[in-house]
Amino acid sequence: MNDEIKHPEPADETPGSAPAAKRSRSPAAKTAGKPRPKSARRRSRELALQGLYEWQISRGEPGEIEAHIQEQDDFGKCDRAHFDALLHGCIAEFAQLDGHIAPHLDRKLAELSPVEHAVLWIGAYELQHCIDVPYKVAINEAVELAKAFGGTDGHKYVNGVLDHTAAALRPTEVAAGRAAGGRRG
Repeated sequence: MNDEIKHPEPADETPGSAPAAKRSRSPAAKTAGKPRPKSARRRSRELALQGLYEWQISRGEPGEIEAHIQEQDDFGKCDRAHFDALLHGCIAEFAQLDGHIAPHLDRKLAELSPVEHAVLWIGAYELQHCIDVPYKVAINEAVELAKAFGGTDGHKYVNGVLDHTAAALRPTEVAAGRAAGGRRG
């Protein structure tokens, strides 16, 4: 016979909660509710978006806009090469990028908000030039930018436009993804 006395778990329970021994102690449970740290590429996209917004409003010199963005505290945490490619590439190729997205718009380019326009440029630029970024990732990252910085339903619009743009810019990759059951939209 076992004479050991069983002591209850420490009293960190609230009325109606599961006993401590039955609650999950998994790493996922410990980090639930905490935002994941942003990747260097996501920071690059966010900073490029800010620069492209500024450029659309002011038509300032790209080097001055870049210098302004570099003053931000979190600039050192971004992927500098990706930031440079996005900011300077989108500015240099804005007319070509507009040509890729315009056929998929339900309104004139001039009617896009500056945030949506910049997000669409970033997405189209990545689809055209950043082949190491899968098309689904390029679209998703643009959607996340639109959710964070755009209007209420702007992310849905960005998703639809870039889904069609991806089919035009990366037809083989998109067709393979859709054939595998990964259809977007």
